[in-house]
Amino acid sequence: MSSPFRQPRAVWAVAFACVISFMGIGLVDPILPALSTQLHASPSQVTLLFTSYLVVTAVAMLVTGWVSTRIGAKNTLIAGLVLIVAFAALAGASDTIGGIVGFRAGWGLGNALFIATSLAVIVGSASGGFAGAIVLYETALGIGIACGPLLGALLGNISWRGPFFGVSVLMAIALVATVAFVPATPRPAHRASISEPIKALRHRGLLVMGVTALLYNWGFFTMLGYVPFPMGLSIYELGAVFFGWGLLVAIFSVLVAPRLQTRFGTAPTLYVNLLLFAIVLAVIATFTSSTATLVVCVIASGALIGINNTLTTQAVMLVAPVDRPVASAAYGFIRFIGGGLAPFVAGLLAEHLNVHVPFYVGAVAVLLAIGVLRTGHTLLAAADRQLVVDEAAHAGQADLDGVEVAEIAMDGTGEAGVLERAESYHPVR
Repeated sequence: MSSPFRQPRAVWAVAFACVISFMGIGLVDPILPALSTQLHASPSQVTLLFTSYLVVTAVAMLVTGWVSTRIGAKNTLIAGLVLIVAFAALAGASDTIGGIVGFRAGWGLGNALFIATSLAVIVGSASGGFAGAIVLYETALGIGIACGPLLGALLGNISWRGPFFGVSVLMAIALVATVAFVPATPRPAHRASISEPIKALRHRGLLVMGVTALLYNWGFFTMLGYVPFPMGLSIYELGAVFFGWGLLVAIFSVLVAPRLQTRFGTAPTLYVNLLLFAIVLAVIATFTSSTATLVVCVIASGALIGINNTLTTQAVMLVAPVDRPVASAAYGFIRFIGGGLAPFVAGLLAEHLNVHVPFYVGAVAVLLAIGVLRTGHTLLAAADRQLVVDEAAHAGQADLDGVEVAEIAMDGTGEAGVLERAESYHPVR
């Protein structure tokens, strides 16, 4: 198979936009304390930047399939990029925390439209087959997650407005490149229904994985959204800490998680991984006054988060007895709801009780996730066996994929199948 990094311009245009989009996950972390001080806002008000962004992203995940099957993948991609450019710039121009929170919500809508279709477009244009497209996509995701906090620190040290305007400019460049270089994609023959993702949650496997992800994300986003406040670090120092965190997320997600899954199985790996993450949160809760301890715990948690992201997303696509794009939307909806509410609740708990409580609550939520996941152990074991079968089948068709996938997508025949394969893998993180 040819190198996944020898690609046409269309692929690089979308991959660049993916990097910038994924930067948005940790972009605001270094500037949270500065926003609180300069805009005279409480920590709980500032954490609404996560809540509005993620809750809107969650709800929008339910309609992205409905939109993309009616206007086509490229147009959905462009619509998402336009919204991100506009709302990121508006957030940077705002003078109130309420305005920024509102514009971050619009940013979340654009991001949902973009990330829901970006991998499908990459697969449709990539050379080297489906596997090569996945490697490129995961690379873009890893770079974005790692570099988001670093960019946020560099621009945020100039002004808290800098990260927002920076994203707007970079996404505008990506928008122009997408319009110019990505070929038009025809509309799929099958039009998705808005109600499909909600109905899919009636299936036990998907619901178990979704609730597990909600509880895990409660702990994860409690840490991501609130830990900058007790750290007491400068913008540059916060950027460096979360850069180290993001780097481990990328490395363990792409390189380590698949090996652990092969060696120990999905369920045992996740049990241990979640237990370790709960312990990390408990240590943060106990030693919130120790900056060194918080730094070590945050960076180390990147390894655990990377493993969890990859294995849970892979598992949910295998245990869900519905079309994989529908499963992705339903799963993303549940998990992002937990991630969106957690930072705001953490701020309220810290303000009304003390700074230790939100992290203890996060640790308990992650422990509960283990219990919920245990109810689906049989399904996960079956998913592992199915994965072995799928990988064997894919290995036998690798050369064929390298020739045919791009051709099928580009001429419009069988586009729904290409979209399904792409969205089935898409890691809604």
